[in-house]
Amino acid sequence: MRFSRIRKRKAGGDCEKGVEMFLIDTHAHLDFPQFDDDREGVIARALAAGVGIIINVGTDLASSRRAVTLAEAYPQIYAAVGVHPHDAKTLTDEALAELGELARHPRVVAIGEIGLDFYRDLSPRDVQRQAFERQLTLAQELDKPVVIHDREAHAEVMAILRRWRGLRGVLHCFSGDLDMAHQAIEMGFYISVGGPVTFKNARRLPEIVRQLPLERLLIETDCPYLAPHPHRGRRNEPAYVKLVAEAVADIKGLPLEEVARVTTANARQLFGLG
Repeated sequence: MRFSRIRKRKAGGDCEKGVEMFLIDTHAHLDFPQFDDDREGVIARALAAGVGIIINVGTDLASSRRAVTLAEAYPQIYAAVGVHPHDAKTLTDEALAELGELARHPRVVAIGEIGLDFYRDLSPRDVQRQAFERQLTLAQELDKPVVIHDREAHAEVMAILRRWRGLRGVLHCFSGDLDMAHQAIEMGFYISVGGPVTFKNARRLPEIVRQLPLERLLIETDCPYLAPHPHRGRRNEPAYVKLVAEAVADIKGLPLEEVARVTTANARQLFGLG
């Protein structure tokens, strides 16, 4: 019943009418096995918490296929498709071709998550760089935004993005410094924050959020990972993006409704959601 109501609002062109608060979780992995036992319940809890749209993000070819399948099944879910740097070595010519076909699906709103991860180095760094650039090429060809994964590779990620004129996207689960955030914003990117902004020992990220314009911020869960306080250490889920919005509101001294309104507008603008 709740799903059909969401579909009705969407068809009417105004999801927010009559709804107290509308949030968008811009980065989730609901296709992961951690949700196999209660995926329906997780989605229902998200809707009950005011999370009207979830972007499910692929990490390899198989999860990108699953992301599209979820987006076909649930009107409030959209998909991003891409190969994560951990799996960069799997991006063969054939895989890239299939990724391009998936990316043309009407429910796919971005290429991602893509980027560099020099913390785990699960794929060789030169292979990561090649996979990153090939997927940036795909995004440019299809005029899709990109969802960037960056861990311990800040300078190189920024250097690569500077070579691509006209790209738009988001640095997801931002872990850089304030100067990097400003540079990314100047390049037309958004900065996305998740559960870590709520952690009791967080220092740098809250200060970055305080100093950045709300008009360039997105919120996310990255579920099932990085659950916000007070759920830290347990499985994350899209309903908890409200806790991220509350933390941003507290940090910036703004009403929660204003943070919800602006971050939702930001996500709609970036991902073309109406």
